[in-house]
Amino acid sequence: MPRGQAQDKADHKAAAVAAAAPPSGFRAEFLEEIAYYEQRYTRLAEAMPAEKYAWRPAEGVRSVGEVFTHITAANYGIARALGTAPPAGLDFKAIIGLSGDKPRVLQAMKDSFAHFRGAIIALNEADADKPQKMFNRSTTLRGSFIVITGHFGEHLGQSIAYARVNGVVPPRTEESQQQQQKPADKPKP
Repeated sequence: MPRGQAQDKADHKAAAVAAAAPPSGFRAEFLEEIAYYEQRYTRLAEAMPAEKYAWRPAEGVRSVGEVFTHITAANYGIARALGTAPPAGLDFKAIIGLSGDKPRVLQAMKDSFAHFRGAIIALNEADADKPQKMFNRSTTLRGSFIVITGHFGEHLGQSIAYARVNGVVPPRTEESQQQQQKPADKPKP
C-alpha cells in the first residue's frame, strides 16, 4: 500500500479511537497518562541520534534502542494482559530486533501506543475493581494502571539518563529552559 494511503488509514483509525475515548472515569485518566508518556518517549526517541541507538552504559544493560523497543513490546504485552490480543502476526522478538533502526523503532513505538490506547478504551468502566495480575502482582484493573505507570516512569527516567550521558538534552527540558530565557512581558501602564 502506498505510504500516503497507509498514513490516511492510520489517521482515520486514530481519529476513530479518539472519538471512542471515554470523557471521564479511570480509563480517561489513564489515557491522559498514556498520552503524557507517549509524547515524552516519542520526542526523546526522535531527539536521540540514530548512531546512539546501539549505545549502552555497560555490558548486559539495554541499549538506547532496546529500551524503546522494550516499551514497544510491553505496550502490546500489557494490552494482551488486559484482554486485547496483539495484531495478527506480531512477533515480539522481531520488535526487539528493530532496536538499531531508528525510523522503524519510532514507527513501531507509535503503533504500539495506538494499540495500547485501543485496549484501554475497550475496557469496561464497571470492571475497575476486578482482580487483575500485572507484572506478577495481584491487584485490580485500576491498580494495574498504577503499576503500568510506574513501569513507564522507570524506563523514561532510564532513557533520559541515556540521552544526557550522550549529550542530548531531553526535548521537554529544552522547552522549559527556553521558556525561562524568554523576557517577561512588561505590564502596560
